[in-house]
Amino acid sequence: MNILRLATLLAAIATVPASAATFLGNYVWRPDFDGAGGYSAIWLDPEGPGVLLLSDRGHWVRGTVTRNAAGAISDMTIRDRGPLLRSTGDDLKADETDAEAVAFADGAFYVAYEGMHRVMRHDDIAAPPSRMVQAGAFEGLQTNSGLEALAADAAGNLYAIPERSGVLTRPFPVFRFDGDVWTQPFDLRRDGRFLVSGADVGPDGRLYVLERDFAVLGFRTRVRSFDLTGQDERLELQTGIGTHDNLEGIDVWRDAEGRMRVTMISDDNLRPLIQRTEFVDYLLD
Repeated sequence: MNILRLATLLAAIATVPASAATFLGNYVWRPDFDGAGGYSAIWLDPEGPGVLLLSDRGHWVRGTVTRNAAGAISDMTIRDRGPLLRSTGDDLKADETDAEAVAFADGAFYVAYEGMHRVMRHDDIAAPPSRMVQAGAFEGLQTNSGLEALAADAAGNLYAIPERSGVLTRPFPVFRFDGDVWTQPFDLRRDGRFLVSGADVGPDGRLYVLERDFAVLGFRTRVRSFDLTGQDERLELQTGIGTHDNLEGIDVWRDAEGRMRVTMISDDNLRPLIQRTEFVDYLLD
């Protein structure tokens, strides 16, 4: 294949989604404060335009988003920001900062970390968290491929999923916390090179799992959904290589017309010259 044909093929792959979801728009956010970047988690306030972002460098940002006529995020204004804290109120140590996911349940935020794998509860994201019971299985997760996704259902149960399963043919384990104990009630089928990067339980009660695949030419993004027993798998969204950056955070919501929407954010790995912090919106219905 000559260079021209290869370039044409790659351009087509990069710009045409491989699923029926409707692309609404993207917005590249360029915050200018020191240490900005690494955003791995997003939570949208269902009552208004508020947004919470978590960085895997151990800080949070609260702000307000503006949406364009298509309903896609077109701007973000920072309201306040600060460090994630230890339960003692001290700053996190260097090996404790890798916040990868956030979920909201029973009036509190829950944050999942990898590296030192754990889930912590914050009544206010700016305040020190409360200690929680941790699953024994967390200790066996890979150092840089641990808890990557966290979601909460309408009953307040938490669902935590690691980035990797350890073997290409092994399904992804799903850990559930019912307020007292962690269990591992089901797995999710692992498919090809895609790895877990985020999750949310939508207003329809389904578990939406954001996945990514990285190649030299860029990232592919996929969203699958399941019922809360890990069954009824559906492909909701899949993109070609390079369509978006490293999408890691996901929020699934329903708009005023009752349509299912998904908003995602990318982790630029603090390399703004070659990557970007990107908000991405799709219509799923």
